[in-house]
Amino acid sequence: MRRIAIYPDLAGKSVFITGGGSGIGAALVEAFVAQGSRVGFVDIAEAPSRALVERLSERADHAPLFIPCDIRDIAALRRAVAEAAERNGEIGALLNNAANDQRHDPDTVTPEYWDDRMAINQRPMFFAAQAIWPMMRRLGGGSIVNFGSVSWRVAQGGMPAYTMAKASVHGLTRGLARDLGPSNIRVNTLLPGWVMTERQVELWLTPEAEAQLRKDQCLPDKVMPGDIADMALFLCSDSSARCTAQEFIVDGGWAH
Repeated sequence: MRRIAIYPDLAGKSVFITGGGSGIGAALVEAFVAQGSRVGFVDIAEAPSRALVERLSERADHAPLFIPCDIRDIAALRRAVAEAAERNGEIGALLNNAANDQRHDPDTVTPEYWDDRMAINQRPMFFAAQAIWPMMRRLGGGSIVNFGSVSWRVAQGGMPAYTMAKASVHGLTRGLARDLGPSNIRVNTLLPGWVMTERQVELWLTPEAEAQLRKDQCLPDKVMPGDIADMALFLCSDSSARCTAQEFIVDGGWAH
């Protein structure tokens, strides 16, 4: 039976999550709602996001707030941050989770496609943080968690724009950790391994891929969205008060 740690300091905390409507993002929303946090999240997919809100609201101290948003539109992202802060209070934890790992042949990549991948997987992280860190300063501190990927660490091919964007995340993390540290704002990177979201299972979990995964991971069990949420809770809680500028990998021991 899965046992979830309780972090009393997360109760009532205003939390903002990008890409919260499905997969890892939905697990993040559910985990923080269970802690009693005031969660605002954005996603481009409205139907699953509204269904998630409806499901969680039945037993939540604070129902999650869904704001439809295409994070490629930085002005819209800033408006969503402002709305979440107005509804839930100034934001003390940011989880830059949204991403799209669409596969692509290196020979077919155009400048326009490359820019679009950066607009989804890289650029919104900085601008979401920029919109929120003044609130964290006023609060006396906060936590920013930027989501990376082990794909570049294991030299995974077939999606160079995605792996480049994800490899750059820790550069952003380390730079912001230095800039924001004097304000007691912590910035860390969370790197998921191959997480068994519905999308991953439907598109890529073949018997051959599963056999290779068992060979590559040190641990036999698959990594689930809740495993990533567990680490995110820790990184946003006071329990990680002296953790910043670091990478936290949750991949069953895949990346060596």
